[in-house]
Amino acid sequence: MKEFIKDVLIALVIVVVITLIIKPTIVKESSMESTLYENNYLFVNKLAYLTADHPDYGDIIVFKSHIQRDDGKGDKLLIKRVIGVENDVIDIHDGVVYRNGTALDEPYTKEGYTEGDISDYKVPADQVFVMGDNRRVSLDSRSEEVGTVSEDSIVGKAFIRLYPFNQIKLL
Repeated sequence: MKEFIKDVLIALVIVVVITLIIKPTIVKESSMESTLYENNYLFVNKLAYLTADHPDYGDIIVFKSHIQRDDGKGDKLLIKRVIGVENDVIDIHDGVVYRNGTALDEPYTKEGYTEGDISDYKVPADQVFVMGDNRRVSLDSRSEEVGTVSEDSIVGKAFIRLYPFNQIKLL
């Protein structure tokens, strides 16, 4: 009986530690297609930026927005890709995104075209510029409703898709 209780306690400690580090998340919208689809089940590393100075280009992050959830219970979590970090200058014209004057190679975008027109936007300190991979429907840093994302509002970095099972992969 002692061994059983010991095993249960160890299992509980492991579960608690994992839930402090990993946040399971379900994709609810289509803004990250063709990388992530609605109802994909992901794990998010909540400690990813504890040791790193800032998110890196291309990271897929989950963050708290200022948009109210449909059920009215708090702010909506959004998932987007990091395009720019503090002090980067972002330009968008003719369907192409430029970071610090260099056109980005973005094979992950759904249609290979980015709507909008942004000129010489400098990303503020401790902020990131994010966009969804499905640029035609993504509500992201191009919108005043979302804007740049404070690093303090980042929940974590998505690092693995677990469902559907035939699409399990590291992100």
